[in-house]
Amino acid sequence: MEQIMIQGNVMVGQSGGPTSVINASLVGVFQAAREAGVTTVYGMRNGIEGLLKEEYVDLGKHITSDLDIELLKRTPSSFLGSCRFKLPDMRQDEKPYRRLFAILDKLNVKYVIYIGGNDSMDTIMKLSAYALSIKSEIRFMGVPKTIDNDLAETDHTPGYGSAAKYVASAMKEIICDSDVYNMESVTIVEIMGRNAGWLTAASALSKGEDCAGPDLICLPERPFDAELFLERIEKLRKEKKTVIAAVSEALRDKDGRYVCEGDVSPADAFGHKIITGSALYLSDLVRRRLGIKARGIVFNTLQRCASHLVSRRDMTEAFMAGSQAMRAALKGHSGEMVIFRRVSNEPYQILMETCDVYKIANTEKTVPDAWITQDGTGVTDAFLEYSRPLIIGELAPFMVGGLPRHLFLREE
Repeated sequence: MEQIMIQGNVMVGQSGGPTSVINASLVGVFQAAREAGVTTVYGMRNGIEGLLKEEYVDLGKHITSDLDIELLKRTPSSFLGSCRFKLPDMRQDEKPYRRLFAILDKLNVKYVIYIGGNDSMDTIMKLSAYALSIKSEIRFMGVPKTIDNDLAETDHTPGYGSAAKYVASAMKEIICDSDVYNMESVTIVEIMGRNAGWLTAASALSKGEDCAGPDLICLPERPFDAELFLERIEKLRKEKKTVIAAVSEALRDKDGRYVCEGDVSPADAFGHKIITGSALYLSDLVRRRLGIKARGIVFNTLQRCASHLVSRRDMTEAFMAGSQAMRAALKGHSGEMVIFRRVSNEPYQILMETCDVYKIANTEKTVPDAWITQDGTGVTDAFLEYSRPLIIGELAPFMVGGLPRHLFLREE
């Protein structure tokens, strides 16, 4: 059995787009460190970018009671703030690495835990490699986080289950609303997911005895044909008065051009184009070409910050992932990320392991082609069997004055 030997303090950070359960992972790190006897758990303000400016807090001064812990678990977004900062290749520019390690050494930090997605694992990969090159004893571990569910090697990611629950729930409500009037209409709902359609596919979970679910589901894994899309809507309108489509924000045609090419913003630090506008573009196209009332609905950040509708299972697994990463670091692991291995769907069982971050950083896991229907407008039962267990359970927020109460970072 691996022995835990406390050598110093902990530094934890959050990076990339937030989720409604990312703070549960933070609590998992904090509690595991405290239970192991770590003296101080520091938190980076705005990730690695903030740490480079020596912006950090002593979390023990901000999480002071069991109530704080429970509030923080139920608080959306990133408690410590976030960033999208790409470290350079250490062979080309060693300066930021020297600065970061000098700050960590000054604080006697021996364990760094970073909660994030693909790009955050790039940061863990580079920092652990630099530590190895200079023979530093600092350990670096990654905690998975992303609503996109696109991290390699792991069955799923904390954050996805809750976002999927929100998407499916909101879709049911939209479908109910669309049937109010006895008139033809088309509603196109845009859902997040840059190159992976996991979250858009989750709209299929809305289908049940009380809801027909979306008529069309368009994922970025398949090339999008606007003319074929219009043909399908034209066919559907002969069968029903309202048509509902769930589309990814990042639909591309066969040539790789975004449907909303004209609305694509400049790229972020990791070279990812910031995209939005698919639903609005397509609803306008339907109005112009088919002469039908059409509206575009963009969930945008709502799907990643709806802490009032989290999946209890997702919350629990987010906490477990943070705890596991902290314990692994204390045992000497470095350059790894916590992953989930699914044992079975019914009953739902998973195992937690760690995996070399080199297998994860800068890669994207997309929806398997076999899980997309042959005509590219829906998902198969295999996807539903995979995703249903992830949205199970509820965790009510603490309500004060009729509204959810959250924990916020007070200035020291």
